[in-house]
Amino acid sequence: MKTYDWIVVGGGIAGAALAYELVKTGFAVLLLEQYQTPQNATRYSYGGLAYWSGNTPLTRQLCEDAIARYHILSQELDADIQFRELDLLLTISAANDPEATAASYNDSAIPPRLLSIQEACELEPLLNREAISGALTVKHGHIHPEKTSLAYIQAFLRAGGEMQITQVLQVLQDGVKTTTATFHSANVVICAGGLSRQLLKSAGIPVKLYFTHAEIIETPPVDVQLRTLVMPANQERFQLEAESTQVDNLWDEVGNELVAPILDAGAIQFQDGSIRIGQISRAIADPYAKVNSEESEKWLRKSVGQVLPALGNLPGTWHNCLVAFSSDRQPLIGTIPGFDTIHLFWGFSTPLVIIPPLSKRFANFASGKKDEIILQLSLDH
Repeated sequence: MKTYDWIVVGGGIAGAALAYELVKTGFAVLLLEQYQTPQNATRYSYGGLAYWSGNTPLTRQLCEDAIARYHILSQELDADIQFRELDLLLTISAANDPEATAASYNDSAIPPRLLSIQEACELEPLLNREAISGALTVKHGHIHPEKTSLAYIQAFLRAGGEMQITQVLQVLQDGVKTTTATFHSANVVICAGGLSRQLLKSAGIPVKLYFTHAEIIETPPVDVQLRTLVMPANQERFQLEAESTQVDNLWDEVGNELVAPILDAGAIQFQDGSIRIGQISRAIADPYAKVNSEESEKWLRKSVGQVLPALGNLPGTWHNCLVAFSSDRQPLIGTIPGFDTIHLFWGFSTPLVIIPPLSKRFANFASGKKDEIILQLSLDH
């Protein structure tokens, strides 16, 4: 049986981008994805690119790399990824102080500008002025995440990469065992998002990678026109992530709900007129946990309807997926200590921004080129 240089596990944007960059560098690469039509975090993402948000030398460099990469990516991949710039509107709830909220963004590479209630409603006429005390705004990149991931995969296949739709059951030192076959490889890299922790645990590899169950409503194309990408300025998701990772071993007790669920009310309209409304986040230590979709949908509609009344009752379908994160919001990439053929490429807090530049750097590093950012982020650093 053929032996590959790299097996990439996971066909979301992380696996797709990394597989493409690895094959472009000259490696023999096999990409494995569980589903013909993935239902992953890439599929249900808002598609936002917060390249303005870098707040350390490392993240600022990656954000600069990202925006330069995205400007040429459609041409390189020979596909329309619907890259554009739009206005991000970060709503400040009526209970929060606008000045203090604005100050919390001061360390961003491009700090968002504080708007009055009137200015915010002029920028986004669908806003409920009674629900906010102001808002922040900044120019924000945007892509169609699913089209971008597919574009990477198609470019990967054109470049000579191979792909199989199959479920990985076990990670081995020299490859992976799947439902259809055992594939052999010099290196395996896990890009399986929220399933990565469980997949590596089955191989006896502990990693401090976590996940939320994220829930959204997706509408068909509608006549309502949303001018901006709306999100809350004070996102509770980050607090939920921080609190839920304080005791790592609680994540090994399947079914544990580490903290109470939260809802960050926001929405984005895609170029075809469809809208994604979200999002609920639940920290439940079981990737296959079931939640009450009817109750979730009611909660989503009520909360988003308070901020954007025109969206609350639009026809739409509830969806959920897993969203991976790390305990410090830094990426988890590189060789897993003690397992020199097994690697991790995940745990990003702003995945769509930093995956394209990081995947390119990772592939170059794998081919023997020095890269200070990869060294700085590597798991065995």
